[in-house]
Amino acid sequence: MRFSLKPLVLGMILASPVHAFEPFNVEDIRVEGLQRIAPGTVFNHLPVKVGDRFNDFESERAVRALFKSGFFRDIRLERDDDILVVQVQERPAVASIKVQGNDDIDSEPLLDSLEDIGLAEGRVFNRSLLEKVEQELERQYFSRGKYGVKIETTVTPLERNRVGILIDVSEGVVARIKQINIVGTTAFKNDTLLDEFEQKVPGWLSFYTKDDQYSRQKLAADLETLRSYYQDRGYIKFNVDSTQVSITPDKKDIYITINITEGAQYHVSEIKLAGDLVVPAEELFSSFRINAGDTFSRKKVTSTVSRISDYLGNKGYAFANVNTIPDIDEETRNVSLTFFVDPGKRVYVRRINFAGNTKTRDQVMRQEMRQMEGGWFSAKKVERSRTRLQRLGYFSAVNVETPAVAGTTDQVDVNYSIAERPSGSISVGVGFSQTSGLLLNGSISQNNFLGTGRRVSMSINNSAVNKIYSFSYNNPYYSVDGISRGFGGFFRQTNARQANLARYSTDTYGANVIYGFPVNEYDTFNFDVKVDSLKLTASSFSSTQITDFIAKHGDKFNSLTLVGSFSHDTRNRRIFPSSGGVQRISLETKMPGSDLQFYKVNLRTQYFVPLTRLFVMSSKLEIGAGHGFGDFTNLPFFQNFFAGGNRSVRGYRNFSLGPRDSRGDPLGGALRTVGNLAIVFPPPFMADNQSVRLSLFYDVGNVFASTGGFDVNELRMSAGLSAVWLSPVGPLSVSVAQAFNEQSTDDTQFFQFNLGAGF
Repeated sequence: MRFSLKPLVLGMILASPVHAFEPFNVEDIRVEGLQRIAPGTVFNHLPVKVGDRFNDFESERAVRALFKSGFFRDIRLERDDDILVVQVQERPAVASIKVQGNDDIDSEPLLDSLEDIGLAEGRVFNRSLLEKVEQELERQYFSRGKYGVKIETTVTPLERNRVGILIDVSEGVVARIKQINIVGTTAFKNDTLLDEFEQKVPGWLSFYTKDDQYSRQKLAADLETLRSYYQDRGYIKFNVDSTQVSITPDKKDIYITINITEGAQYHVSEIKLAGDLVVPAEELFSSFRINAGDTFSRKKVTSTVSRISDYLGNKGYAFANVNTIPDIDEETRNVSLTFFVDPGKRVYVRRINFAGNTKTRDQVMRQEMRQMEGGWFSAKKVERSRTRLQRLGYFSAVNVETPAVAGTTDQVDVNYSIAERPSGSISVGVGFSQTSGLLLNGSISQNNFLGTGRRVSMSINNSAVNKIYSFSYNNPYYSVDGISRGFGGFFRQTNARQANLARYSTDTYGANVIYGFPVNEYDTFNFDVKVDSLKLTASSFSSTQITDFIAKHGDKFNSLTLVGSFSHDTRNRRIFPSSGGVQRISLETKMPGSDLQFYKVNLRTQYFVPLTRLFVMSSKLEIGAGHGFGDFTNLPFFQNFFAGGNRSVRGYRNFSLGPRDSRGDPLGGALRTVGNLAIVFPPPFMADNQSVRLSLFYDVGNVFASTGGFDVNELRMSAGLSAVWLSPVGPLSVSVAQAFNEQSTDDTQFFQFNLGAGF
């Protein structure tokens, strides 16, 4: 006999039994109505087992447990003799989720966020989650300044108890800041304060910087910037009283009002040191960035605390703590500052350990260490060592930890964990340039040969202008003091006419040995000794300058060359640097006994100054000069300097500037001056792109026949837009430039490009 114990639906879970019945012992349990869910899942959630005594209380408990699982929208319990029958209706499964209209946010991260709140394909559909879905999507769009977003969800029933969900997004437009008003300012002008804000009213660059788009997080950061601005200028009691943000009914314009109380300006009356001064006080005072008589500045106080901590940390006090205790005199509006120093115990390094280097030998990495085992701990040296390891190029990641040695209070270990990257490469490639035409190249290189840190490479380059075959070897730690030694050999054929230069060609082969002597972390001397043999060939159409030179000096030259150089490099990185600079000066001269007799001096200086987070100003100056000596009254013409083109003065054809020979072909000169000023920035809407840079540039320069022939009126100028892309097939350089003061004999070129590398 079968009858209903209790018909239950979700809204009747807590209701009293409709019919009273006699309790019974459950001999079996049968589940009916399942489609996708396995019976075992029901039994796992059901608190009743075969053999249990079943009654009204157990009935309600069973229904609660099954509803809590979230799999069912309706549950009925029935009795068939002593068999408990569980009848269920499953919730539908989500067959598909489609998002449309979402141009500003990719679908994949949107679907990931929906999965986080429980809505994903294959999961049980719960209609109550739809409201959470809309709230989550609105939150994401609000964070992007799109307050007019509208979201509609449509649920379509499908066969086999499934549903399809369509989320239709109408994004609207980004709300723009129409006005920012700071109320309560007397010490500074509104415009001065707003210049410090990241968010601004629309300007002519806002389409690129997007600084006129409202964000709650950015407003909080701007308020902190405002607070810092005042407190760095003595207004200790400055306070932001309130902020009001209003939006127009069409959700397009934002109005921001900031109410502030400036307070009075305070000055520093006295500076004191207290605590355990483990080093002479005068050494710590040299770290101070704020002094008696100065206007109070929170920034200077924070900087002073940091510098004292760093100074002590570099003396071995790794856990030094410095607190600032201000004593404010409200009447005189003065502040007495006491810097309380707690150095802690002096710490030294027990061991330096490396992990993750399966190929690179420990010795290679120890050569880069500036922190020594057994020495006092120095955070600066530990970090500099990590940087030097990273700059080797052998590792994709370098991390460092300094755990305390168990059982001690004054020892730490320095543990470097690294992830090695392939340090060798075999590449072939093609390219094209307007000067050299089609380029073919191939190379084999190993920057960490057999894990020793030594560099070995061989390369072949082939173009209409040059055919080059070369090999090189370099040991960066030839000596324990960091002196490097390298050597190499080369063969080069050059057809100058193919580069639109004078009509001659050269065949050169030789070998060299180079030594590098580091002076400090940033300065290096290099000395390069080279032996080469050059064969000069003229054609029947060569100019008189070329034929006269060959008639006087011959066409074969064996030379011994010495090149000495000094470089100072403080760039934060070598590709697309954003700060620092590089300066290099070199002298090349032929040694006694050489068939050629001349010298060349080259100077290059370049600086990078960050203007904003995105914009960097680059300034560069290059000067090259040369002269003959002995039997050579002038610099040999095939050693001349050239200018014009993508790497010097853009807007003029490559190598076209300067003196010309009797046939009107570019011959180059003994003096080269080139200057460049540029504003470098990532492409619009791709601020985080690390492989592309644009620049607005101004170039100036020329080549002169003799070292004393410089004439400022002969300098050529140009300006334009340049782009550099580190593409998968090599660096692509493109520029459009307008020449300003070109002469009738100049060869201008508005568009220039160069592409070539391995793949």
